[in-house]
Amino acid sequence: MDLAEAQEFLDQFYAETSPTTRFDHRLWQIRHEIETTGSYTHTADELTFGARVAWRNSARCIGRLYWNSLRVRDRRDVTKPADVAAQCVEHLHEATRGGRIRSTITVFAPDRPDGPGPRIHNDQLVRYAGHRLPSGEVRGDGRYADFTDRAVALGWQRPEPPGRFDVLPLVISDGDAEPEIFDLPADAVLEVPLSHPDHEWLADLRLRWHAVPAISNMPLDIGGVTYPAAPFNGWYLGTEIGARNLVDSDRYNLLPVIAERLGLDTSSERTLWRDRALVEMVRAVQHSFDVAGVTMADHHSESRRFLTHLAREESAGRRCPADWSWIVPPVSGGLTPVYHRYYDEPDPATRPAFLQP
Repeated sequence: MDLAEAQEFLDQFYAETSPTTRFDHRLWQIRHEIETTGSYTHTADELTFGARVAWRNSARCIGRLYWNSLRVRDRRDVTKPADVAAQCVEHLHEATRGGRIRSTITVFAPDRPDGPGPRIHNDQLVRYAGHRLPSGEVRGDGRYADFTDRAVALGWQRPEPPGRFDVLPLVISDGDAEPEIFDLPADAVLEVPLSHPDHEWLADLRLRWHAVPAISNMPLDIGGVTYPAAPFNGWYLGTEIGARNLVDSDRYNLLPVIAERLGLDTSSERTLWRDRALVEMVRAVQHSFDVAGVTMADHHSESRRFLTHLAREESAGRRCPADWSWIVPPVSGGLTPVYHRYYDEPDPATRPAFLQP
């Protein structure tokens, strides 16, 4: 543990908040704990501030305007896989709130000198299985065929018959130990059936998507302390589902199906059938979440809000790094204000931060 990392975080914490403990005393406490144990323990306020600033520093997130409202669930006393799984279920319940999605993070035990903290191997708490069929095709989400096979190898029982939207189990390990699997109860996963405001046939496709995008395999680094399991969520942008998850060729690859139902000419790329089908898919997703009363952002509004966040950060004298390829939406990018400018380059050394898995 590098005391300099801890002090750099402490400097920022005291510069932006008003702790009751004097800075020099808190620094002495941290130094003493590091010298004694090899690490140190954040206070509840330090943990909350660090988690929120990690979101503020997330260069790939367009929704950072709300960083300071992140709800932090402190579960640093939880280490065992079964207990981690139970708290993940509670996270989903508390974040979902019947559709009024709340930005939430649950922070589990950190890595310590005497051993690593728990790991959640899923990239999100809720993902759909990809079932390999004898024909070689994949039924469900093609991107998760390998993860599905891994879950089966660990003992997960595939639904019979396998479906297109089977929720995967949580795969959790106690540090580097063998992972264990835990099914998510149905009442923890709110799903939205998809329909279209103009085309009734879309409901016949029996598509759906889950309400809460809870990223779960990105370690949280605060002041040199790493929390390997810290699932966090905001809410969906309509294009994430309608223009990526359901239509990417390695996922559900639905554009040809939508285009055929729309009666589009798919004989040539010059007919722009992909573009037309894509817009209708995004419309269906946005419409369905609105009808269900589930929080969802649209790419035009969120782009404007991101520039508001950018202006606030600049007025506070802070850099606002952004990855252009993630900030600009995959539909109608040139129609959004985030398209027409460049941003500060992300610095991989910035902390606090959510790290790549």
